[in-house]
Amino acid sequence: MTERSAIHESHADLGARFVDFGGWEMPVQYSSVLDEHNAVRSSVGVFDVSHLGRFSWQGPDAVDALSQAFCNDIARLQPGRTQYTMALDQSGGILDDIILWRWSESLIWVLPNAANSDSITQICLDLAPGATAVDLRPMTTSLAIQGPEAPALLERLFGVAPKRGTIHHVDLDGAEVWVAGTGYTGERGGEVVVANESAALVFAAVVEAGAVPAGLGARDTLRLEAALPLWGQDLDASITPLEAGLDFAVSFDHEFTGKAALEAQVADGVAKHRVLFETEGRLIPRHGYRVRADVREGWVSSGNFSPTLGHGIGMAYIDGPPAGDLDLEVEIRREWHRARIVDRFLDR
Repeated sequence: MTERSAIHESHADLGARFVDFGGWEMPVQYSSVLDEHNAVRSSVGVFDVSHLGRFSWQGPDAVDALSQAFCNDIARLQPGRTQYTMALDQSGGILDDIILWRWSESLIWVLPNAANSDSITQICLDLAPGATAVDLRPMTTSLAIQGPEAPALLERLFGVAPKRGTIHHVDLDGAEVWVAGTGYTGERGGEVVVANESAALVFAAVVEAGAVPAGLGARDTLRLEAALPLWGQDLDASITPLEAGLDFAVSFDHEFTGKAALEAQVADGVAKHRVLFETEGRLIPRHGYRVRADVREGWVSSGNFSPTLGHGIGMAYIDGPPAGDLDLEVEIRREWHRARIVDRFLDR
């Protein structure tokens, strides 16, 4: 059965087109992906991201379980802060990438990707059977408010413009609202969770305050420009955090599933590595296209036309460890085209 957000009718009234995201019928666009993308880059947009996983986690051994389950060190995560982390298998492959919101020493919200919410919950419960996991999706709505004008909008509506990585519990005319300084667009702003019974009013207030409703199509082009990997395309169980360039979220100071495999990669070197690249004009690299660099080979994990830059951009995995400058080519429509490896797409 396909799930729907509590504000599905609000989206329909605004002319949204819907598609399936992880078993949820969610807005992919309203006016156009390009217009919504540009609104977020220039002013402020609002996304319904209620399909994303979120469950509260607390009880005996709850924190120890997260320490074992995830590769970042939760001991470093203070109450009132967020943390990016990953769940790995024994070979170091990425089962999911996850955000943690720590409300207190004992209460943590775990935010996996939509398709992995049940499996990540089960991993945690297997490690701490006495802990309590409460799925928040059936009772809450999640909105992402993003763009250069987002902090001012959040301040006006919720009384707080969250700094990056902070979380706040606020009141909006009697409605409980949970606000985090997180996002997936490369812009400033935050993500808001609100009880379903208040969601339509909160969403309407955000739009009335000036946020442009944006669908998940624009969210994907925005996250690509920000060089943020997507689980299921840029990350999966065949890729380790070290190969993906996400070693900042790996702490070897604690025991976790997959640690030994990552230690072996540190010693021996990675089998492949992720790069960012640009193409000329409207040559658009797509997921699965082949790439090559001298004798090395690889594939495009994500690619699209960049509305901000006006040309194609992509992420790819290339065989072997990083090796300085490489002359990259990508195969588009059965022809090889030169591409340029870059450190980032946008100066953010």
